[in-house]
Amino acid sequence: MKFNELTLNKKLLSAINDMGYDNPTPIQEKAIPIALQGEDVLGLAQTGTGKTASFMLPILEKLSKGPLKKIRALVIAPTRELAEQIHQSSISLSKYMPIQSVSIYGGVSKYGQIKTLKKGIEIIIACPGRLLDLIGDGVINLSSVEVLVLDEADTMCDMGFLPDVRRIMKYLPKDIQILFFAATMPDEIKELTEDILHNPHTVQIGKIEPAKTVAHYLYPIKSVSLKTNLLLEFFKITATGKVIVFTRTKHRAKRLWSDLESAKLNVTVLQGNMSQNRRQQSINGFQRGKYDILVATDMASRGIDISEVSHVINFDMPSTTDDYIHRIGRTGRAENTGEAVTFLLPQDKKLLVKIESLLGYKIPEQYIDSFDYNQSIITNKKPTFNKELAKVNNNYRKPNRKFQYKKKSIS
Repeated sequence: MKFNELTLNKKLLSAINDMGYDNPTPIQEKAIPIALQGEDVLGLAQTGTGKTASFMLPILEKLSKGPLKKIRALVIAPTRELAEQIHQSSISLSKYMPIQSVSIYGGVSKYGQIKTLKKGIEIIIACPGRLLDLIGDGVINLSSVEVLVLDEADTMCDMGFLPDVRRIMKYLPKDIQILFFAATMPDEIKELTEDILHNPHTVQIGKIEPAKTVAHYLYPIKSVSLKTNLLLEFFKITATGKVIVFTRTKHRAKRLWSDLESAKLNVTVLQGNMSQNRRQQSINGFQRGKYDILVATDMASRGIDISEVSHVINFDMPSTTDDYIHRIGRTGRAENTGEAVTFLLPQDKKLLVKIESLLGYKIPEQYIDSFDYNQSIITNKKPTFNKELAKVNNNYRKPNRKFQYKKKSIS
């Protein structure tokens, strides 16, 4: 199927064409026709499969008919970064239409958001907390909303936003269309779908598990103190594209970023103590190639679409299998290939059993012959990064580092 086979207006098709997209992804192909009919959709798919366009295209098609300058669609997202990403997608897809959107989230002054709202906006993309603030201030009235989207609903559950979502539902009309998207389905999310969806059509693309385009590897290590030097050695022998390195805490992220920067690597950081402007600068710089490495907490594992990430490195093992799925979802996106590397401590093996059960196979272990596992290697030498794979011993795995990035799918 091609986008021009969907019942979309010419202005939308022109915007899609300008973005260089021809064929919808599987979830777009299944969800968009249902959403265009005004039906509720429960979309279950791995990250990186194109869920944003699955709801944004039907919204824009619906809003192309009817009144403007009033709030007719509401998208709720768990993080500022995801809200801004959806907003940018809305801008790109509506470029030939007189439809305006605004992103609403905390961490920045609300007066600029209020000023934009007063101009007359058709689509609000919001994080729950700031949205409730502005509703309480009398700035936002949701009585004219026709479509509600809950994106990354499982992340909202993880972040404790479900009570806020239920509060927001009270301000919405009863007969609206709801488009509900998630990568995983914990019990709380199942309960929410049963409460708010009206005879939804379930669209599930594959099993809820890491993408098949990702290869998984373990790097066993005995001590936390060896991790940074192991990471530096990994970069010295591995040719990569963009790399995201995940830590469990914001303090660890900040410290590791400093260590890698001291080693003269081209690195930035993303963690919760940063201002929104600084966070956006890190994401934008990483997306545009200013930085090769992004050190991040799990706030970067949900919903952020960064193309051509060749490696995700679990510097710290995640807390749950769901967190593992979301982290790994940052690579191998839209049928590209990627690698997931986990630094494994002895105490991590209990969670590893669950991850391997989810994958259906044991993750192979890798060792770097040039690394001394019994003591730290202190070096000021800049690791060879993003270059030809260094020559290593014959008994070390020579991975296939020729990542073939296909034409992007619309996100």
